[in-house]
Amino acid sequence: MDMVEKTEETTSREERKNRRKLLKQEKADVRQNITSVRRIRIRLIPIWARVLIVLLLIVLCVMTGLMVGYGVIGEGNPTDVLKWETWQHVIDLVNAP
Repeated sequence: MDMVEKTEETTSREERKNRRKLLKQEKADVRQNITSVRRIRIRLIPIWARVLIVLLLIVLCVMTGLMVGYGVIGEGNPTDVLKWETWQHVIDLVNAP
């Protein structure tokens, strides 16, 4: 009786080994299929447009900061910071002997 039980155990072990091998092979096949299919990414906004948008936002933030600094902190007219005469006066103050 021991021999019968041992042969049944070995066959079940062999079957388990075969099942594991099959599962590993199936997983390998699935991984190979997944890696072989590449997704093409379509960008909604092209890179050149993103760079342009970032540059425009930087300019907008600088202008807003200048207007707030000149108008609120400096107690002047905020639109005066956009005039060339204001900047010429600042340059003259800096370069004055």
